[in-house]
Amino acid sequence: MRAVILSGGKATRLRPLTCNTSKVMIPVLNRPFLQHLVWYLKRHNIVDITLATGKIPDEVESYFGDGSRFDATIEYSTESVPLGTAGAVKNAERFLDRPFVVFNGDVFTDIDLTAMMDVHQRRGAIATLALTPVDDPTAYGVVETDDEGRVTRFLEKPSRDEVTSNLINAGIYILRPDILNYIPPNAFVMFERDVFPSVLEAGETMCAYPSDDYWTDIGTPERYLRLNHDLLGRDIGPRGLKFEGRHDIHPSAQVEGPVLIGKGCRVASNCTIEGPTVLGQGCQIREGAVIQSSLLWQDCEIGRGARLRDSILASSCYVGGESLLDSCVLGDNVRIGSGNQLPQGAKIWPGKSIPRGTISF
Repeated sequence: MRAVILSGGKATRLRPLTCNTSKVMIPVLNRPFLQHLVWYLKRHNIVDITLATGKIPDEVESYFGDGSRFDATIEYSTESVPLGTAGAVKNAERFLDRPFVVFNGDVFTDIDLTAMMDVHQRRGAIATLALTPVDDPTAYGVVETDDEGRVTRFLEKPSRDEVTSNLINAGIYILRPDILNYIPPNAFVMFERDVFPSVLEAGETMCAYPSDDYWTDIGTPERYLRLNHDLLGRDIGPRGLKFEGRHDIHPSAQVEGPVLIGKGCRVASNCTIEGPTVLGQGCQIREGAVIQSSLLWQDCEIGRGARLRDSILASSCYVGGESLLDSCVLGDNVRIGSGNQLPQGAKIWPGKSIPRGTISF
C-alpha cells in the first residue's frame, strides 16, 4: 500500500514557528516531524510515500531526498495553486494504482494502520476513515455511523447543539483508487466537505475505524508542545534523561527528566532543567538559568539567571540574563535583551529584537 501525506497547507496557526520552516520539518524530539511519520508508516509495512505539497521546500528535499536513507521511497507531487485535501490527492493520481492511505501532514498517532487496512479489505469499502474521540468536537469534523460501522453522515465543525457524537475525523483515510472518479482535476476540492458526502449519496460503502489510540494534531504551538511532552514521557520515561552525542553538563546543574539534550549542548553551573524539556543541538544554557517544560530548537542561548517555562524557541534565539518567559513562542533568530519579562503567551516573529529591560512590547 502507498501513503499520500498532505503537506501543502501554510500552517498559519503554527506561526511564528513556521515562518521560515515547513510544517513537516519542525522538530519533534530533535527530528523533523515528517521523519516520525515515515517511521510510523514503516512500522505498518508502508514504504512507498508520496508527499503532496506546493513548491517542494528545499529543506524537505535536501533532508529526505528520495527516501532511500530511510529505507523508503519518497516521491513528490507538487501543486502550483492550493487544491485542498482531495484536489491534492487527485493531483497525485499517477502514483495511485492500488489502495492507498491518505494522511494529514499535521497528525501524529498510534492508530493501528494494519488493523485498519484489514477492516477496509474485509468490508470492501471505497473508503475507510479513522475516527478518534475528543472532548470538544466542535472544532473538528464529526462523523456519524450506524450500528455496523458504516458512515452515515458528516458534520463539519458543528455547533454544540448539533453534536451527536464525540468521534471526529482523524485525518487518516484508506481509499480505493476509484474514489478519484469523484474528484475533478485541477480544482480546489476537500474530502470532508465535497467528496465524502457525494460518495455517500452515490450509495457507496464507507466504513469507520474508531480508535482511542493516541492521536493529536500539531496545528497550534500549544498542541505541538504537548506532543513533545507526551513523547518524552512515553519514549524516555517519566524521569528519564537522554543525551544525543557529546555534551557538557556542569556537575552542579540539576537536570530532572524527562529531558532530551541534543549534541553539543552546554549547561553551566547551578542551572536547573526540569522536564518535560527538549534542548536542540548546540544550545548554550548559562549560569543559574532555569528551564521548565520547554522546547528549544538548535543553537539557542539562554543567559545567566533567565527563566523559561512552557515556552518554545525556534532556532538561534537569544534570551538575555534575568529575563522571564512564560508560555511564549519565539520564531527564528529572536533576541530578547537582559531583564525582560515578556507578557504571558507572547508570540514573537523571526528576527525581532527586544532591547534590554523592555518589560512589554
